[in-house]
Amino acid sequence: MKNSPEPSRIGRSAKCPPAAAAVTVASSASSPSHVSPAAPIRLILVDDHAVLRAGLANVLNFDAGLRVVAEADDGETAITAWRTNPADVMLLDLSMPGIDGIETLLRLRREFPQARVLMLTSSEAPEDVRHALAAGACGYVTKTVRRAELVAAIRAVHAGREVIGEAVAGQLAAESETGAISRRELEVLGLVRQGFTNAEIGRLLGISERTAKAHVGALLVKLQAADRAEAVARGFERGLLKA
Repeated sequence: MKNSPEPSRIGRSAKCPPAAAAVTVASSASSPSHVSPAAPIRLILVDDHAVLRAGLANVLNFDAGLRVVAEADDGETAITAWRTNPADVMLLDLSMPGIDGIETLLRLRREFPQARVLMLTSSEAPEDVRHALAAGACGYVTKTVRRAELVAAIRAVHAGREVIGEAVAGQLAAESETGAISRRELEVLGLVRQGFTNAEIGRLLGISERTAKAHVGALLVKLQAADRAEAVARGFERGLLKA
């Protein structure tokens, strides 16, 4: 990781609505110079690990400009939390029991088009990043992120910008430059070789069936294979699989 706390890539996104102005100017003509301080950015944390949520809430609440207003351990609860206590930014994990992070994101944005969501997850897989952004996420950072980078990412998403964390940006850059098979895709290819279905691969790797299917699809493209059997054959040809 670099010393700079700023996220690796920040750009304006049409999917991420800008926040209100940072300060509110009083409308009273009698006191035109009065300016009220900016309200803290209201956050909802969504992760199925209670200890991680508690630690994250403590870290974020330590910043006077941030306030955790609700927590949830699954997608359904997250959407309910937004209905009852709308926030400025939701921090959302990808892999959770019940509906996964992508489906949660799709449902939330369908009901609340102005919702801004920052994915905070363990996966650095380019396919997961692309699916999250396509579903309407305003940003994507991993759980290895430093506090300063995370806070900067939250503020950028709140301002309506798209953010990609340093670790994830590196994976995307490597893939775009070489088209190389990622570490996760190699794991998936090994399981495809053993005959596991997408659902089984998802359970074994702790990812959703949707993500497992995306990995398989990416493998077919990268290996120029028509089906799973051909992908396995190409894997042996290229030395990705060993007899």
